[in-house]
Formats: sequence, C-alpha cells, structure tokens
Amino acid sequence: MDKTIGFIGCGNMARAIMGGILKSGLVDGQSVRASARTEATVAEVEEQFGVKTTKDNQSVAAFSDIVFLAVKPDQYRELIEEIKGSLKEDAIIITIAAGITIKWMEEQISPEAKIVRTMPNTPSLVGEGMTAYCVNEVVTDADLEDVQAILDSFGKAERVDESLMDAIPAVSGSSPAYVFMFIEALADGAVLQGIPRKQAYQLAAQAVLGAAKMVLETGTHPGELKDAVCSPGGATIEAVAALEKHQFKGAVLSAMEACGRKSKSLGE
Repeated sequence: MDKTIGFIGCGNMARAIMGGILKSGLVDGQSVRASARTEATVAEVEEQFGVKTTKDNQSVAAFSDIVFLAVKPDQYRELIEEIKGSLKEDAIIITIAAGITIKWMEEQISPEAKIVRTMPNTPSLVGEGMTAYCVNEVVTDADLEDVQAILDSFGKAERVDESLMDAIPAVSGSSPAYVFMFIEALADGAVLQGIPRKQAYQLAAQAVLGAAKMVLETGTHPGELKDAVCSPGGATIEAVAALEKHQFKGAVLSAMEACGRKSKSLGE
C-alpha cells in the first residue's frame, strides 16, 4: 500500500493496531507516524515499533493519508479543533472510540470529511483482531478497499450498519477481557488440581483458541459443538450443569448489557 498512516494517541489500542499493521507488512515503518502527549511515550513507541514519533498532533495530521484518532472519547472535541486545519483535504479519518458517531464527526470537521467509525480489539497486536466498522457516504469504493485492507491486516473486519455500533464493544471490542478472565479461572482450577501454573495457562489458552477456531472454521453452531463434547453421564456435562446452575450465560449477558449501556453513554 502506498498510503501514509498516522496515529494520534499511542495507548494500548493504538499500539495493538500499529503493531498488527507493521507485522503484516502492509506498510513499512517509514509510512507510519505517531504522536503522544509525553516524551516517555514518544520514546517508547519509537523504540518498540521503529516509527517516527512526535508530541505534535498537527504534524501527524498533515503527514497522513489515513489517520487514526486513538484518544479517549472525551478528548475528541479538543483534538479535532487542534488538527482539523492540518488534515489533508482527502484524508480518511478513522475513529476507534466508543460512542463517537459519524454525524458528530462530520459536525466537528466537515460534511465532506471521509469518516470511518471503527471498534477494534487488542488481539490486533497478534494479528487476530476483530474490527467492526461503518463509513459515511463520502468514502469511495477505492477508499473502502484501502480501509478494508488496513483493518484486515491485523485480523478480520466486518462492515456493519452504524445503528449496531454501540452493541459492538460488548461482543468483540471488550470481550477479550472476559475471555482473559475465563482463561485465568481455568488456570486457577488447574492449579487447584495440582497442575503447575505455567502449564495451566498454556493448556487453558490453547483450549480456548482451539474452541474458537472450531466455531470459525467448521461453521457449526456452538451449541452443537458443545453437545459433541458432552457424553451422556460424563464429566463434561457435569461441568456444564454446574456452570448453568451458577448462571454462566446469564452473567455473560449481564456483562454485555452493562458494556453496551456504558458504550452508548460515552458518546452523549
């Protein structure tokens, strides 16, 4: 790709995306620039990723054909006011903040601005991200190809209707945190039964990875895959019954509802 890519903000998500893009080889380090507030972060990111960094947001905006706005939702208004005069006329602006709508972005910059609203997740760092995105009408088919290529470079990307975007953090944006908790719980259970901690994490994490790949690669319903593991009167169905008695699915649904409410409120 012959586009320049900028990151304004270098938090965990920005680093995950930056790392995924560079690891994929879609662009090299010379085509990427990033800005952060502190000298410590600037130096750390430059050393970690081999890209040029700065504390000057405007210079990143002026450099970038495609610019990720990787700051917290409550910082968007101030940031846009700072950089909108420096943005390239044809720049593609990608948001990664929950609750920030396309309409609001157009009001802050221009109705003619090319806006892509995304919700990625941190597994982007290892090339297994899941990003949902939507675009405004100004984004062309050629722009879409570039956006899809970038988002696919660090995992998978799905275009969705913007009306669904507030629900995305609960199912894919924030859900790695739930999964990490599940892996930790599995490992704790393994340690309780005498398995060394390091091996416990390896066993648990690989089991979760394998289960996820079965869902994606077989196309089989998760319930059917679960049933195939549960022999009549066996140990697995005992475990499944115990999880249901403790409202395992209900707890997950409650967590997702809470996440969705919070995500929506961030844009208000």
